[in-house]
Amino acid sequence: MKLRTADDVRAALRAQGVSVTQWAVANGFAPNLVFEILAGKRQCIRGKSHAIAIKLGIKDGDICTTPARALERPARRASAVAAEV
Repeated sequence: MKLRTADDVRAALRAQGVSVTQWAVANGFAPNLVFEILAGKRQCIRGKSHAIAIKLGIKDGDICTTPARALERPARRASAVAAEV
């Protein structure tokens, strides 16, 4: 997936007729935090900022919903296991 710039995100939302505030609320985020991320005022390293950046497509990564399990290895797909046999 090609990462977007903040301008790409704004243009995509504008093309759909959706404001940044509408997008933020619809995705359960505080609008001011989304505006700060699009303005480059947040590093988006962890927490909500990280999740917002990934959902906007400006950062690659995974959204961890269970921090206690963040370091566990993801379950391997059955097809990958079958291919090894």
